[in-house]
Amino acid sequence: MFAIILSYKKPLDTVDAFVAEHKRFLEAHYASGHFLLSGRKQPRTGGIILAQAGSKHEVEAIVRLDPFWREEIADYDIIEFVPSMAASHLSSLLTD
Repeated sequence: MFAIILSYKKPLDTVDAFVAEHKRFLEAHYASGHFLLSGRKQPRTGGIILAQAGSKHEVEAIVRLDPFWREEIADYDIIEFVPSMAASHLSSLLTD
């Protein structure tokens, strides 16, 4: 499992110009099963994506498809972790 933390490095008017395309990117990776949860930081300085993939290399390849990456709008911090506890309705996300 991976936490992808985006930090904007361009003004919000630039971010807003690419939000629709970024949402299509997110939707495609929800459909593929890679993305589990996402949202913007509060205050609005970036966002967070909870993802699952076979490797960090795979997540890095996915991130490179994001228009925010292509347009150098955000920095990305990809953190791999092994979930060991979850709310009962999320227990299927736990690894053995």
